Amino acid sequence: MKLIKKYENEAKKFVGVCHKLAKNLYVTSSGGNLAWKLEEDLLLITPTQVYKGDIGLKDLVFIDLEGNVVEGKRRPTGETPMYLKFFNLRKDIVSVVHCHAPHVGAFAISKGTNWLMRPIYPETTIEVGPVPIVPYAEPITEKLAEQFEPFLPKYNSFLMESHGLVTMSRSDITETMMIMDLLEMSAKSILLALQVGGIKELDQQAVCDLGNTMRTRNLPLFGAPGVNKSLEDLYF
Repeated sequence: MKLIKKYENEAKKFVGVCHKLAKNLYVTSSGGNLAWKLEEDLLLITPTQVYKGDIGLKDLVFIDLEGNVVEGKRRPTGETPMYLKFFNLRKDIVSVVHCHAPHVGAFAISKGTNWLMRPIYPETTIEVGPVPIVPYAEPITEKLAEQFEPFLPKYNSFLMESHGLVTMSRSDITETMMIMDLLEMSAKSILLALQVGGIKELDQQAVCDLGNTMRTRNLPLFGAPGVNKSLEDLYF
């Protein structure tokens, strides 16, 4: 049985996320890409140089964790080295989305404070976590993939300096898209707050209490399993 048939439901969700990224203007032209680990050594990934709003089932590509095409007529995204790094170093991760969401992207090119590293909203604090800036490197290069290495153990979302956003999760591609939506709306609110009087953070006790909320909801800490001790330690 062909993989596109075996994983038809997942493939349809995947295409749906591609179309939502385009509809929300999180991607333009042929920018952005995404991947979903379906088996231990099998990724569903976007093709190179195709507008996400036009992607259909026929365009999808299946690769293994060495980057070899297993099924599909198109070439996988040029950012494949980055995804191989993610999935090989973070065995817990199931899906990843890279896009250029405009309000989050403002922090990727700003000289100011990266407020996405700070606890502002409860939901963002417990569902997204801190978002560090990964130093710039030329896109679609092994160097860019290597820039993530110091950050991958501790975080699940990343600003790519002068580039865009990467978000990963232990859930399916739809859940990762929802996390990205939450972060984009939070970034928009932060930018508006900076215009009307500055930012008010959650204090250390509030973050400590949110750690209790995460335990109650059985939400895992960000980063690789066992790396972070508590939500409080991530922010303070």
